[in-house]
Amino acid sequence: MSEETTAAAVTSRHVARGLGTTVLARLGAVVEIVAQPLYVLMFGLAGYGLYAVLWATINLLENIFDTGMTSAMQRTVPQSATDADAAAALRTAMLFGVGPCLVVAAVIAGFAADLAPLLNVADKDRPLVVPAIQLFVWALPLWAFVEIATSAMRARMVFGAEIRLRIVWEQILRLVFAGLFFAGGLGLKGLFIAHLCSLAVTAFLCVRLLARYYSFADLWRGPWGSDTARNTFWAGLSILPSNIIARLFGDAPALILNLLLPDASGAAAAGLFTIARKLSSVVQLVRIAFVYVLAPLAASAERADRAQVANIYAYATRLILAIALPLAAVLAAGSASLLGLFGHQAQIAQGALVILLFARALEAVLGISLPVLQVVAAFRDQLTASFVGVVVAVSAGWLIVGHMDALTGVTLAMSIGLVVMAGIPMLQLATGERLHPFDRQFPKVALIGIGITLAAGLLALGVSRLPDAVALPLIALIAVGAIWLSLRFALPHADRASLGKTARRLRLV
Repeated sequence: MSEETTAAAVTSRHVARGLGTTVLARLGAVVEIVAQPLYVLMFGLAGYGLYAVLWATINLLENIFDTGMTSAMQRTVPQSATDADAAAALRTAMLFGVGPCLVVAAVIAGFAADLAPLLNVADKDRPLVVPAIQLFVWALPLWAFVEIATSAMRARMVFGAEIRLRIVWEQILRLVFAGLFFAGGLGLKGLFIAHLCSLAVTAFLCVRLLARYYSFADLWRGPWGSDTARNTFWAGLSILPSNIIARLFGDAPALILNLLLPDASGAAAAGLFTIARKLSSVVQLVRIAFVYVLAPLAASAERADRAQVANIYAYATRLILAIALPLAAVLAAGSASLLGLFGHQAQIAQGALVILLFARALEAVLGISLPVLQVVAAFRDQLTASFVGVVVAVSAGWLIVGHMDALTGVTLAMSIGLVVMAGIPMLQLATGERLHPFDRQFPKVALIGIGITLAAGLLALGVSRLPDAVALPLIALIAVGAIWLSLRFALPHADRASLGKTARRLRLV
């Protein structure tokens, strides 16, 4: 290996360094979980369910009409030779990602009265549906802009730049605005306005951050038909089907439940699924953080040496297993106490929550293969998992739903498809690219990690029988302790040492 290649080598230390800041950035999801009980308290379960359905719809539409530009930048920007090329990728992403969302938002706002009857809501919320659609649909272009802007920063390997955006401005401001508007007597409408306000502030701050890492002069003056622009466009279209399907697994169940069940029960079921999904996103956060870091790093490593890709792929899989399995087990064991935060009516979602927690843990361990596949394999290889996952989920739903309550049945079907979809890219990499994460260190990590997971789950199950006020902090402590034990005793010394100062402060080395 040449001296130049060695100097540019991408190692587990690069993954760990990016992971720390990215986890902080994604802690906005945790803030969002904390906010959910307050939203249910202020606006009621059915009112929150209407908000959840409309926001799920916005997310689905954004993933369709952003034409895959957020994922495309992870492939093309790290491989850009100049700042002008990076600016060309950003310009293409904004044009083909935000532009279609603006058009779609205008069309939906014009046909809001025709779309409103499709939603099942409580009778008291029915008069709000049309104005809510007309107002809230403008979150679509705002959200597309924020997603592309933050993706552009991650593509420049600036993993922590979105921390303030995701936590302070987007999530905390949304909660503050919602509380103020509720106190001002705006009711459920205030929640929609609060969401738009937080997105608008976040979008404004995104522009300031983009100016640090991209040349705005090149953004306006550069050639519009460059190779980078074309590669970004086609990379987005190739990734788009898998992005859409991945989003379907997250948001479509809320829409399906709303359509299956009439009136307020449809809105309540959508709200309950969203609560379960938000709680399970604590585990999903582990995978997302690694995906955000691994995609650009794998692109850079692939340009230098395929062996570097194999090393960081194996390292990420070991670290995910050590974190995700004990976390999922403890949260599943304490699921009744967690749902108690949302009131007695939320206990209906316990089965769905347990299913989602373990599905997200398996997805985390298996699914880290997807960003590797996206940067080392042909574009067409990325579609197989998405289509097979949908077929499996629909088939499972056809067999399952009707034999149990709708919430649990829809969640189980979606989870089966989710795990299948996460596992296929790992098989593709192993068979087509001769890449797999199961080196000689993995069996020991898996055995010790599973042992700690079982012990922590049993302990949390016993603690969950205590009153919620006592059980919740103990469950949190057990989760933290289980993760520490798993990191300390399951991971090899080199993996722990790669965590740097964090490892030393936590006495992992």
